[in-house]
Amino acid sequence: MKKFTGILSNGLLTAIFALQGLVGSAQSSTGSTPASNEGIRPFKINVPEAQLTDLRKRIQATRWPEQEIVKDATQGVQLATMKQLASYWATYDWRKTEKKLNALPQFVTTIDGVDIQFIHVRSKHKNALPVIITHGWPGSIIEQLKVIGPLTDPTAYGGKAEDAFDVVIPSLPGHGFSGKPAELGWDPVRIAKAWITLMKRLGYNKYVAQGGDWGDAVTEQMAVLAPPELIGIHTNMAATVPADINKVLQAGGPMPDGLSADEQHAFKQLDFFYKNGLSYALEMAHRPQTLYGISDSPIGLAAWILDHDAASLALISRVFKGESAGLTKEDIVENITLYWLTNTGISSARLYWENKLPFFDVKNIKIPVAVSAFPDELYQVPRSWAEKAFPNLLHYNKLDVGGHFAAWEQPKLFSEELRASFASLRK
Repeated sequence: MKKFTGILSNGLLTAIFALQGLVGSAQSSTGSTPASNEGIRPFKINVPEAQLTDLRKRIQATRWPEQEIVKDATQGVQLATMKQLASYWATYDWRKTEKKLNALPQFVTTIDGVDIQFIHVRSKHKNALPVIITHGWPGSIIEQLKVIGPLTDPTAYGGKAEDAFDVVIPSLPGHGFSGKPAELGWDPVRIAKAWITLMKRLGYNKYVAQGGDWGDAVTEQMAVLAPPELIGIHTNMAATVPADINKVLQAGGPMPDGLSADEQHAFKQLDFFYKNGLSYALEMAHRPQTLYGISDSPIGLAAWILDHDAASLALISRVFKGESAGLTKEDIVENITLYWLTNTGISSARLYWENKLPFFDVKNIKIPVAVSAFPDELYQVPRSWAEKAFPNLLHYNKLDVGGHFAAWEQPKLFSEELRASFASLRK
């Protein structure tokens, strides 16, 4: 009962997605054993062809259920969407994705007993500001690939040299090519401490941090810990819900009087999510080990990943109908394939089980915070809530387009937001 109460107080137990999952497949480019756990080793991906063949066979051998008996997605991911995804996925070439990832500087280092894989791209421009960007669930490092160029080389994307960032993108423990924790305790606080260690290990004495979904939870905990090197954070899914509003939402009560138009909109979004979108989070928070099906069936994994939030599912469904949207079919299946090949469906779900922090509650952050409020996020943060939650609000912008996976869906806007957010901290 205690854990159920904790989930509802989170408002979101969302989210995207381990070197351990690809033993013998993903390997150091040097092939050497590190002399020290504090060493940083080059990392390359090389998935055996047999795993890719097996994946295609499993997709083609899917035993399909009957079609849903409603005309919308209220019963879950629709059969037509999944069959369209399966048709594309069966012919998708993972090697293109593998080549794209291996073209980037990738590394692995052991922190607190767990291997952390990360991308680290240094800008060619002088005085670039280091930023560590953290994905969520069901995200991965793939979620941020489109923003690496605009952030590290802004002059090639309409920015100025003084806008440049060094970019660090780690895979969360239990996700992607990072290691899978074999002991309890890897919650957002512990991950935040690991990220602080990582940035010190990389030699940065001044940096900023960014995150959405679980990435926001980790990034906000970095801000709570407030190491002197961390000079500010940016979030696209900020925790700002006032205590009185949160109490009403958890009780399923009516909207309070006196809210502004933006606050009413945010309340309605959160109310809808609490009542209609928490099922996946509740299962992973309570019984992650029960999800054997997403380790055994690619289509089962894909459906579980797609059914994250209503707006994202609607967007993805439109993509597989052939419509142009912020994502492509390849974007979607390469992210799911990363989960499949690393066998991280269940290990990533354990983060929900580990978390004890209420997700949307204000965290008493004192350092500078920037907020980008995208309209199709789980809730679009009102400026009034952001100002109360963050006494040192550095930047706030209410955008007209974009959803939960902002860097993935709207990389241009996302990159522009980071440039604007941290401009004053560069002085």
